[in-house]
Amino acid sequence: MHFVDAKGILTSNNGFAGMNIYRGCTHGCIYCDSRSKCYQFTHAFEDIEVKQNAPILLEQALKSKRKKCMIGTGAMSDPYMHCEQELELTRKCLEVISRYEFGLAIQTKSDRILRDIDLLDEINRKAKCVVEITLTTYDDELCSIVEPNVCNTKRRIEVLEEMQKRHIPTVVWLTPLLPYINDTVENLTPILDECVRVGVKGIISFGMGLTLREGDREYYYEALDKHFPGLKQKYIDTFGNSYELPSPNTGELTKLFQEVCRKNGILYKPQDCFAFMNDLPEKYQQMSLFD
Repeated sequence: MHFVDAKGILTSNNGFAGMNIYRGCTHGCIYCDSRSKCYQFTHAFEDIEVKQNAPILLEQALKSKRKKCMIGTGAMSDPYMHCEQELELTRKCLEVISRYEFGLAIQTKSDRILRDIDLLDEINRKAKCVVEITLTTYDDELCSIVEPNVCNTKRRIEVLEEMQKRHIPTVVWLTPLLPYINDTVENLTPILDECVRVGVKGIISFGMGLTLREGDREYYYEALDKHFPGLKQKYIDTFGNSYELPSPNTGELTKLFQEVCRKNGILYKPQDCFAFMNDLPEKYQQMSLFD
């Protein structure tokens, strides 16, 4: 880790605010887009940049905001990676969000989020909290290869269950599905079944497949050489240097995904999921004069 004093913490877009408390990640997911060179990391990806003044900056920002909104975090760097256990910067930021009664949309792969379920519950009662969990690989052994330094999918499903008990809405990121690795009906079906069972509000998928950019591609191909010998050449022959690598099973998987979501009333269009996560309802509805 290395510690920095950031100049700002919130970015705003159409009434929605986002923040990253850390830069980099130690989960080691072989497909991570955040490794891409376009994000201009000046340090090793596993050397975590810690924005040590994040809670102070967040309090200053929320104090000055006239209108409350949802605050999103976790899109670029997981807020519950290993160092959070000791540093508790995410928890301190959640305390600020709760104090000022803003909403929260928080994305993670880690069961460390359960440490803060009291605060998530508090935020949800005061405003709105949405917990977003990534699920890609149901088989434990394969999951340990694809996402090696974080809890497995079955444990993340337990996290979703705990949120459901508190009536905290959840959204699942079903992405990416890796061509020739986990892009199968046998993998997707139990994930969808569990999403239905635990009552998720929405499932986000940007298509059945993977995206690769410079920096991310090289790391991914090294992992293929290590764990799936011969598969790198198949990728090169099939996809060349493309940014988008669609699964050859896209049609079958998409049909299954959409059918399950429609049947069970689960949001599945990305724009609908984001609209739900970005929406912070008025806390008090105006009372009728006749009540």
